[in-house]
Amino acid sequence: MSIPSTSTASTSTAAPVATTPGAAAPSRFGPVGLVLAGGVSVQFGGALAVTLMPRVGALGVVSLRLLVAAIVLVVFCRPGLRGHSRADWGTVVVFGATMAAMNGLFYQSLARIPLGPAVTLEVLGPLALSVLTSRRALNAVWAGLALAGVFLLGGGGFSSLDPIGVAFALGAGSMWATYIIFSARTGRRFPQADGLALAMVVAAVAFLPLGIAEAGTKLLNPVTIALGSAVAVLSSVLPYTLELLALRRLPASTFAILMSLEPAIAATAGFLILHQALSVTEAMAIALVIGASMGAVRTQVGRGRAKVGVQERAKG
Repeated sequence: MSIPSTSTASTSTAAPVATTPGAAAPSRFGPVGLVLAGGVSVQFGGALAVTLMPRVGALGVVSLRLLVAAIVLVVFCRPGLRGHSRADWGTVVVFGATMAAMNGLFYQSLARIPLGPAVTLEVLGPLALSVLTSRRALNAVWAGLALAGVFLLGGGGFSSLDPIGVAFALGAGSMWATYIIFSARTGRRFPQADGLALAMVVAAVAFLPLGIAEAGTKLLNPVTIALGSAVAVLSSVLPYTLELLALRRLPASTFAILMSLEPAIAATAGFLILHQALSVTEAMAIALVIGASMGAVRTQVGRGRAKVGVQERAKG
């Protein structure tokens, strides 16, 4: 599959987002703020999901998460089914299948290895995407710095972890990179968050049989449904909507480098919810990752200002 250019469509071509969940966000935050807010939401949702796994298993958690998220998005977005081309529907189906695979692989890794290392390995996918899609050498430097932080956060190696859990996390990372690509494409093809809602339905339908096979009637427990709904909102509805909106105005390479913040956010969520303490090495790794992300943002802002300056001089 081809990797898109780092340039994005003009924001003037994007449809209004007033009726989507969190639709007021674009007017209050820039695309970088949307990405960061989505990252915080998804990692705290992931930590909550770990506490739910003993009830219904990893596949059961994913099924609840995707099903509730699909219902919420369809109700809020009320996506139209007419007027879309075959290519539009193909994009939605691939996007939905990618979300299902990404979630399934990641939660299988969480069932075997801790949250911090799992996210640390998963983020290698977006980091690889940032290098492949970047047209500026400086972005490769920020990606390298973030990568160093990622490995430091993992203790310099992963030999002590369950190899199957590591494989699942790496697979989730490859699906995450694919998700970034098709989220951007879906955002350009569908107004508001219609494409996201339809893709979530595809993901939920594809994964529900697996959840039923593993958890059965346990999925119908009221407490389980409540916890699963909270996971769905935190880990799917909010972050996916915010990221889709951000990808309409943010280059894929910069977005992918910002994803390097996920291990730091995951470590914080693990500490607050799962009582996983941070070591000095992990704190240093977080500093490296944050520094890389700040550098990426600074580069993107500088690039935007330079472009505006060129346009103003041309008008003058």
